[in-house]
Amino acid sequence: MKVNLLKYWDRIRTSFWFLPAAMAAGAVALSFATVELDRAAEDRWLSSVDWVYAGGAEGASSVLETIAGSMITVAGVVFSLTLVALTLASSQFGPRLLRNFMRDTTNQMVLGTFVATFLYCLLVLRTLRFTEGDVFVPHLSVTLGLLFAVASLGVLIYFIHHVSVSIQADQVVSRVSAELLEGIDGLFPEQIGAPAAGPRAAPDAGALERLDRDGRSVQSASDGYLQLVDADTLMDLAVDEDILVQVLCRPGDYVVAGSPLAKISPGGKLDEGLTARVNAVFALGEQRTPVQDIEFAVRQLVEIAVRALSPGVNDPFTAISCLDRLGSALCRVAQREFPSPYRQDDQGALRVVAPATTFRTIVDVAFNDIRAYARSSATVTIRLLHTITAVARCIRRPADKAVLREHVQMIARGSEGGLPEANDRRAVASALRLAMRALEANVQGAEPGDMRPHPEAEV
Repeated sequence: MKVNLLKYWDRIRTSFWFLPAAMAAGAVALSFATVELDRAAEDRWLSSVDWVYAGGAEGASSVLETIAGSMITVAGVVFSLTLVALTLASSQFGPRLLRNFMRDTTNQMVLGTFVATFLYCLLVLRTLRFTEGDVFVPHLSVTLGLLFAVASLGVLIYFIHHVSVSIQADQVVSRVSAELLEGIDGLFPEQIGAPAAGPRAAPDAGALERLDRDGRSVQSASDGYLQLVDADTLMDLAVDEDILVQVLCRPGDYVVAGSPLAKISPGGKLDEGLTARVNAVFALGEQRTPVQDIEFAVRQLVEIAVRALSPGVNDPFTAISCLDRLGSALCRVAQREFPSPYRQDDQGALRVVAPATTFRTIVDVAFNDIRAYARSSATVTIRLLHTITAVARCIRRPADKAVLREHVQMIARGSEGGLPEANDRRAVASALRLAMRALEANVQGAEPGDMRPHPEAEV
């Protein structure tokens, strides 16, 4: 249940309809409330307030009709501008980046402001009475409608500015990077050297042997990308049923209906009820999301960089911006403790075995494609080496240094054949030496996160 709530909440956050619908509902409730207040205070204190609308019914009707008509027209313009921005973002940065634009609360709020103002004025307009002997003018409600119209004008000006800024490459990269850093802080909260929240689980060789020998697979009930895994519910399920569960898929994997999703030991306890309960722990969807899938957030930056390096775009500076942001993210990852794949209950019994995300996996996703497309660009290749140098100064595990060393060696081999100019090769060789020097240095004495290139590595 919890995992489905998280899935639908993430879907709501990336939709255009939720916030405008909530604001429209608030406008409906406010219109009824202010009209009732006008009825209760009719011919009393409202007439003595200077800033309250004091015109007649016909004037109030004209004001509300003008505001309502203009608001729905502007709402259509806002919607058109939003679609134009989405089209530009999709063609320039990739269709997967549309999710980041759709979850932008500013766009949702602007659209909701005009729709809410339109509904408010329309509902207040219906309460006006013109007949002789039965005249009712909701002075306070009309005044609020005027205030909403003035506020909507300011929102429109801000929206035009926001759209022009939000489609700039640096802003797109910054927004994706912020989502990536948020995911890192959520998935890897423990700093290296800081006290852990609990004892690290060790593999139970006997339990793992029984899992391989008599374990039975739980098949997926549907197709889709694995978006979320409710780890707490899975642990409670394993404790209640006294079983060991091995998760066979990671968030971001595509799961085919009928394919193994998890493995249960002892296999004799697996029945239809347990199969349904295990399937309920996994949330599948039509697309990948960065909620628990750190690789997807990294791939978004990589996609922007690769598109920028394509011959049709040829924008190495956007690729450099992506590398800078990837360097910041990898510096954080290098200083975080990765969770153990073995999860124990309070009594120390092994209950869950989950596939672990490693530093190698994240680095490979971040650098492999960019390295391949940047072979013929000395500027991007040098910046890639600068990024590796900066990450190397944050490394706290020897195995992570080995991963970066492999990528430096691959860059060296690729640059030999990809750069025909001798000066470019010499500049890359200088950056290669700096990267290897950083990898061989004592990482404990280095200053983490220094992204400044060494003077020797300048082209």
